[in-house]
Amino acid sequence: MRALPLIGATALLLTVAAAAPASAAAVTPPDIPVANVKNHLSQLQSIATANGGNRAHGRPGYLASVTYVKGLLDAAGFQTQQQSFTYGGATGYNLIADWPGGDTNDTLMVGAHLDSVTAGPGINDNGSGSAANLEVALAVARSGFQPQRHLRFGWWGAEELGLRGSTAYVNSLSSAQKAAITGYLNFDMVASPNPGYFLYDGDNSDGTGSGPGPAGSAQIESTLAAYFSSIGVPTRGTDFDGRSDYGPFIAAGIPAGGIFTGAEGRKTAAQVQLWGGTQAAFDACYHRACDTVSNINDTALDRNSDAIAYAVWTLAAGTATPPPGETVYSDGFETATGWTTNAAGTDTATAGAWERGDPAATSSGVATQLGTAATGSYDLVTGAAAGASAGTYDVDGGTTTVRSPAITLPTGTLSLSFSWYLAHLNNASSADYFRVQVISGSTATTVFSQAGAASNRAAAWQTATVNLSAYAGQSVRLQVEAADAGTASLVEAAVDNVVISRS
Repeated sequence: MRALPLIGATALLLTVAAAAPASAAAVTPPDIPVANVKNHLSQLQSIATANGGNRAHGRPGYLASVTYVKGLLDAAGFQTQQQSFTYGGATGYNLIADWPGGDTNDTLMVGAHLDSVTAGPGINDNGSGSAANLEVALAVARSGFQPQRHLRFGWWGAEELGLRGSTAYVNSLSSAQKAAITGYLNFDMVASPNPGYFLYDGDNSDGTGSGPGPAGSAQIESTLAAYFSSIGVPTRGTDFDGRSDYGPFIAAGIPAGGIFTGAEGRKTAAQVQLWGGTQAAFDACYHRACDTVSNINDTALDRNSDAIAYAVWTLAAGTATPPPGETVYSDGFETATGWTTNAAGTDTATAGAWERGDPAATSSGVATQLGTAATGSYDLVTGAAAGASAGTYDVDGGTTTVRSPAITLPTGTLSLSFSWYLAHLNNASSADYFRVQVISGSTATTVFSQAGAASNRAAAWQTATVNLSAYAGQSVRLQVEAADAGTASLVEAAVDNVVISRS
C-alpha cells in the first residue's frame, strides 16, 4: 500500500448484474487453509531474500514473484497473461488470470498488488493480499467452481510507486471491456500484526472523505460485512482514499470493495476494545525491512482469506438475491403473515414504528423513504405514510422493532437474504442503526447491523446475505430493529424479500 494518496474516488454509476449460480453444489464457499496461504508467504520471503531483500518494481525479486504465482495458476488451469508496462525507466508486470467459463460481459475481478517497497520484502504489504487471493484462486480450480459470472484475478506491479500497474491495466481496456468488469475486489494488507477489520465504505455510510464508490460498491461491502457478522467479528468502514489499486477501477466507474487491516496509523483505545491488540501502529513494520513472515497475524490472515472466498463465491454465483437451493422460509410482505411489532414490549420510539405497508415516497434533499417496495407493492417500513414532511413519520425518540413468527429451521447449510435500506440526514449519528437479529430461546444475536452517520444517506435498496447454519435444527424468530438513538435526527428504514434457504 502506498504511503500517500494520488488518485481520488470518482463516483460514477454502473449497475452490478446479479447472476444465478451454475449449480447449487458450487455455492458453498470453501474454508481456505491458512497454512497454504502462509506457504505462499514463505515462498515470497525466500524470493526477496535471494534478490536483495525486496520484491520491488524493476528488481529481480518482483519478476520472480510473478513467475511463482503464474506457475501455480497455469498448472491449475487458469488462462494467464503477463502484461508489461514501463515506469521510471524499468519494465513492470501485471499478471492477469482468467478462470475459463462464465459470462465475460459480467466479470468479477479480484486484485492485489504483488510488489514491495525497496526497503523490505513486503510480506504483509502486500504479500498477504497476494497470497490470500492466490489460494482462493487455487480453491476455485480445486472445487471446479463454475459460476455464471466470469472470474478474473489480477496481481499488480508498481503499486508502491503510485498504482502504476493497475492504472496501466485499466487504461489498456476499451470502454466495452471496462463495462464488462461489473465488480472489483481489492485486498491490500490483510494480516497486519495489530489488526483492525476495515471494509471499504462503498455506500459512504461513514460520511467521510471521498464519498461512496460507484453503484454496486455497497453490495460488495454488505457481502463482506455479512461474512464477518456470521463469525462474530465487528467491522468498521475505511474511506476510498486512493491509496490502493481500487483507485483506477472506481475512477472508471467500476464498483469496488475490499478488506484492510491497517498500515502505519495507530489503533485507538476504542478500536482496542473492539478488536483487541494495543494502542500502537496496526503495522509497525509498514514499509520497513522488518515486514517479513514474522510480521503477520495468523488469525487475521485466516479470517480474511475465508472472507475473500465467501465474497468470491457469493458475488460470482449471485447467491445474494436470493440464496439458491431449497426455500425454507420466505416473505415478500404482500400479505400479512404474523410479524409482530414491539413483541418484547420494550420499544421506545414515539413515531415511525415498523409496519407492513405500501410506502409513500418522502424526500428532504435526498430520498429518505422509497415509494416502491423492493418487489411487489408492500414491505416492512418505518412509517409508510408520507405526511406533511419527510420528518413526519420517521423514527423518533428511540427504538422500534418488528418480529417474525416462529421459523423451524432444518439441518444443513442455511442462508438468510433480505433487501433493506437505512436512510438518514446529516443530523444522524453512529448511535442510530438498522439491525437484524436472530432470536433463539431467550437469546437475541445481531447478525446484520448498519450504523448511521452524520451525513446524508439516501434510501436505496440493497441485498444482504447472512449464514444461519449455526441455527440449524432450531426454532427461531427474526427481529428487525431501527433506532433514532442519538440526538433527534431523521431516520427511515425498510426491509423486503426475506428468504431463508438450504443448500
